[in-house]
Amino acid sequence: MPQRTLGRTNREVSAIGLGAWQIGGSWGTVAERDAHEVLEAALDAGITFFDTADVYGDGRSERLIGEFLRRHPDAPITVATKMGRRGPQEPEEYSLANFRAWNDRSRANLGVDTLDLVQLHCPPPTVYSREATFDALDTLVAEERIAAYGVSVETCDEALAAIQRPGVATVQIILNAFRRKPLEQVLPAAAEAGVGIIARVPLASGLLSGRYRPDTTFAEDDHRSFNRRGEAFDVGETFSGVDFETGLAAAEEFSALAAKHGPEGASPAQVALRWVMQQPGVSTVIPGARNAEQARGNATAGTLPPLEPELLEAMRDLYDRAIRPQVHHRW
Repeated sequence: MPQRTLGRTNREVSAIGLGAWQIGGSWGTVAERDAHEVLEAALDAGITFFDTADVYGDGRSERLIGEFLRRHPDAPITVATKMGRRGPQEPEEYSLANFRAWNDRSRANLGVDTLDLVQLHCPPPTVYSREATFDALDTLVAEERIAAYGVSVETCDEALAAIQRPGVATVQIILNAFRRKPLEQVLPAAAEAGVGIIARVPLASGLLSGRYRPDTTFAEDDHRSFNRRGEAFDVGETFSGVDFETGLAAAEEFSALAAKHGPEGASPAQVALRWVMQQPGVSTVIPGARNAEQARGNATAGTLPPLEPELLEAMRDLYDRAIRPQVHHRW
């Protein structure tokens, strides 16, 4: 598994990480045993970066990772968590007092004194212009509650605003073969500033795995069922904001391209992950997993050779024809 420097944290992390939203909630039920097997399989496959949040299962994801860390005290794991979605989404909520309270809960859940990386969890856009927000984050570093901080964003404009902040170590943003806008300005700006890019939703909520069909259904507690139009949170988090039927048709084409031009034996999901991984400036890619098999399959993408120019061009053409006309302008 290739290792890369995670922006201004100066930590070395695996190019393929693990997104731990699935083991927390909102992706259907994942049994505790399955969650532990996911974490074990990820580490065995060379994954050393886990991304979670205090609201994933109301702390369940953090607690599961905390138990895992206690079983593997010497493993070279970096854990990133997020904060800010536990209260009203008002800029004033992003205060030092709330940060300390949220951090204390996450530190208890994870069983650590200092959090490796804390990210603001898709805060209101005006938060990025508030000096008090970043002064408070700097205070948390000085108090050794956190080692570094970053932001998880919804839009490219938010990412560009965050990159200008000297204390921001990382930016987490949606990036996949059906969500390419960050390639235009965000990744170059981050690379120039030394800010790490954490690429989330790399499989477009599973669309790029090629496993879904028009009659595919999802559990009631799965965001792919209840958030297709942004009913619960930003619509971009579900299928990258692409209409499900449009995405299905494009995903079928993508699977055919991956089979024809991709590395021998690679699945569509692995090709999709390899594409994100090879974009200049990406520090780590964080697909989720609901079982150990998925975790191992995702990790395998880190060992694939770079995708060939013929496939890259065909993927770009597919995006321009099928996806770009559907992309919401604000991203």
